[in-house]
Amino acid sequence: MTDLPVAVIGAGPQGLAAAAHLLERGLTPLVLEQGSEPAAAVAEWGHVRLFSAWPELIDKAAARLLEPTGWEAPAKGYPTGAQWRERYLVPLADALGDHIRYSATVTGVSRKGRDRLVDAGRAEQPFVLHVTAADGTEERLEARAVIDASGTWRRPNPAGADGLPALGERAAHAAGALGYAVPDRANPAAYAGRHTVVIGAGDSAFNAVNELTAIAKDNPGTRITWAIRRAVSTNTFGGGEADELPERGALGVRARKAVNDGSVELVTGFRTERVDGATVTAEDGRSIEADQVVVLTGYRPDLGFLSEMRLDLDPTLEAPRNIAVQIDPNLHSCGSVSATGAKDLAQPEPDLYLVGMKSYGRAPTFLAMTGYEQVRSVVAELAGDHDAAARVELELPDTGVCGGAGVFDDPESTTSGGCCGTPAPSEEIFTISRTPITLS
Repeated sequence: MTDLPVAVIGAGPQGLAAAAHLLERGLTPLVLEQGSEPAAAVAEWGHVRLFSAWPELIDKAAARLLEPTGWEAPAKGYPTGAQWRERYLVPLADALGDHIRYSATVTGVSRKGRDRLVDAGRAEQPFVLHVTAADGTEERLEARAVIDASGTWRRPNPAGADGLPALGERAAHAAGALGYAVPDRANPAAYAGRHTVVIGAGDSAFNAVNELTAIAKDNPGTRITWAIRRAVSTNTFGGGEADELPERGALGVRARKAVNDGSVELVTGFRTERVDGATVTAEDGRSIEADQVVVLTGYRPDLGFLSEMRLDLDPTLEAPRNIAVQIDPNLHSCGSVSATGAKDLAQPEPDLYLVGMKSYGRAPTFLAMTGYEQVRSVVAELAGDHDAAARVELELPDTGVCGGAGVFDDPESTTSGGCCGTPAPSEEIFTISRTPITLS
C-alpha cells in the first residue's frame, strides 16, 4: 500500500495542516472536501472573531510550506473567520494544489473486500472510500491510511434539552424562524426591531449575544432573551480575566455586561421542550414568545460514514476513549486538558485517526493548536517516526473556568465542582426573567 495516498477527510484548518505534514514527511495526501472551496465551514461563520491570536492559528508545517511562495505569517491580532481563511487557509490550500478535491463527499469508509465483521487479512487491505461528487457521480478511492478531519460544523446539537430536536424544531428551522448560526451585525435584517431568543451557554452563545446587542444599539425595539439550562454562577460567563486566552475571556465579560445593564434578559433553568414558530416552551411550562430563535448548544460528530470501521469511542462524548476523560466538560476545562497525539487517537482499525473537532466528539473545549499538535503526531506515526509521534510539542493555556462534575447541567446548582473546586460567591445584580436578584 506504500504507493497509495493518505486520505484526509475535510479541507478545514486541521485537514490542510495534516496535508502539509504529510508532504513534509514524503507521503502523498489526498484531501477530500465536501464544500466547493477550502475551509468551507469557516466561510459560513466568517464574521465571527476568533479568540485565539494569529500565532496560535497557524500550523508550523503549513507555514514552512507557504514561506517559499512569499507568504508572510500575520504576527499579532485576532482575526475573524474570513480573515483566517483569506490570509492563511486559502493560500495554504492553493499551495497544496491538486492534492485537494472539492465537492467530494465521503459517504463511507471500509477495507477493500472486508466488511466490519471480517478479521482475516484486514490490516493488510487498503482503505476504500466511497465518494460522491456534486453531480451525483460515485466512485471508490483507495488509501493507505485515513485521517478524518471532517469536524462537526454540519451537525449542530438541537434545542431540545434531551438531546433530540424539540417538538416543532425541525418545522421552525424549515420555516426560517430558527437557525443554528451566530447572527451577523453587518446583516441585521432578521433581528432588527424584533425579539430574538438565544438558546445555549457557550462561546458561540456569547458571540450571538454580543452581535445582537450591537444590532440593538442601532435598531430601537430590538429585544434579546438568553435562555440557559443552569442557574447563574461565577463560571456562567466564562473565565473572564483569569482566561489566558484574553479574547475568549472578553467574550463572556461583554455578555455579562449586556445582562447586567438590562440589554439582555437572562432566563435560567430553561430546558426546551417545544418550538411553535418562534415561541419556545420549557419542560416546566414557561414560554418565551419571540420572532427568531438562535440555537447554539454545541455540535456532535457524524459517525455514519464510519459504520464499517472498528471504533473505540467513549459512550458519552463519542470521542476516542483514550482522550475522553481528559476533555469531558463534566470534569475539565481546556486548561486542564493535556495535548493529545497518535497514541491517544489510535483506533482498533489500524491507521485510522479522528482528529480536530471530530476527535473531541461532543466536548466543547477544542482549540486549533490542539488539532495542529494532533496531526503533527499522527503524521509522524504514519511515517514511522515513533519518537516524534510520542513527543509533546504543545503547552495549552489555562481557561480559568471549568464545567464542574456531577452538577454540570443542574439548573439549580451554582457550584462548579470538579477539578477546579467551588467558585467564589457573586454579589452582582443580573436581570433574570425581568426580576433583578442578588446572587450570594
